[in-house]
Amino acid sequence: MQLSWLIFISVLGFLSVLKLIFNLLKWVFINFIRPPKNLKNYGSWALITGATDGIGKAFAFQLAQKGLDLILVSRNLAKLKQVSNEITSKHPTTKIKVFEVDFAGDNVVAGVKVMQEVIHDEKLDVGVLVNNVGVTYPVARFFHEVGEEVWMKVVKVNVEGTTLVTKAVIEGMIKRKRGAIVNIGSGAAIVVPSHPLYAIYAASKACVDQLSRSLYVEYKHLGIDVQCQVPLYVYTNMTSQSMVKKASLFTPTPDEYVKSAIQHIGYEYRCTPYWAHSIQWFFASLAPDFLLDAWRLSIGLKRGGYKAF
Repeated sequence: MQLSWLIFISVLGFLSVLKLIFNLLKWVFINFIRPPKNLKNYGSWALITGATDGIGKAFAFQLAQKGLDLILVSRNLAKLKQVSNEITSKHPTTKIKVFEVDFAGDNVVAGVKVMQEVIHDEKLDVGVLVNNVGVTYPVARFFHEVGEEVWMKVVKVNVEGTTLVTKAVIEGMIKRKRGAIVNIGSGAAIVVPSHPLYAIYAASKACVDQLSRSLYVEYKHLGIDVQCQVPLYVYTNMTSQSMVKKASLFTPTPDEYVKSAIQHIGYEYRCTPYWAHSIQWFFASLAPDFLLDAWRLSIGLKRGGYKAF
């Protein structure tokens, strides 16, 4: 009887070790060996929102390097023209169109409609969409303290903006039966169980994640690969204002992050492209929720200038 139990426990231990080795080899393959997809097979144009700074700007440069023509969307026309000139100076053959759309403004629907009409009328083969535009609170605040203008801007940009732009291009992808949609999510909605003092931001990114997962299931059979990419901290203008003071191994620059992000386009419905972020996610998954909740609460209190409970 004791021998039977010993054999049973030994087999369980062996299977657990085998699973661990398999997952480690899978992680190494996905992050360092697996070849990227040829994005030009999706179409000749890529559309990037929030394209004048940070992750969006890095996507624009690196997708141009991959040979795609670009549709750049942002709220600042002067910066759009500047980024466009910077890209064409490095990649002279890249065609670029720019659209000024303020996703927090009152005319976002009309702005996206104009863009959609140009794409349709000029028969632009938009094969890759990167929904990167996003905002968070200017400072950490308890839910009841967040002003209506602030939380409505978060929802409008992160949820409505992503939805409108996706609807603007997906019909063309359906007709061509090919396309890749990348929605930029956040570890605040997925990696940790809560994101106190940024509750509405976290909820908006959870919406983006669920939208991505559902669209992945709806359109995979039509050759459209929908993916939610989940970065943790990246050294951008948005994060540097209140969270991140410099780039590091676990806080990549936008260029470093996007180099990994492009390698993952078209594969899993959800991923954390930057390898060091995926390590952080693994260790976070080992911690009990109450510890992560307490840790995130302490960070929120510090960033909001509150005293600890």
